[in-house]
Amino acid sequence: MNEADLLRRITVNPKIFGGKPIIRGRRLAVEHVLGMLAAGDTAEDLLRAYPWLEREDVLACLAYARRVVGHERVEPIVTDEAA
Repeated sequence: MNEADLLRRITVNPKIFGGKPIIRGRRLAVEHVLGMLAAGDTAEDLLRAYPWLEREDVLACLAYARRVVGHERVEPIVTDEAA
């Protein structure tokens, strides 16, 4: 499955979580999946916790995060160390 197909699994519904990105219109936010992965859960843990979830949904969350971060720019903060 290519990235475009994966990203079609991420949807937005203003009535669910205030319009945050969710998986296939369900009440599971991309943010929550990414948080679980960051906390050390595996994709298999997520699939067990959410029986309707598919491996491609987890990959879609990662693709979505990569896309968002890819557009981020961080500007360095210049400080006056002599002060």
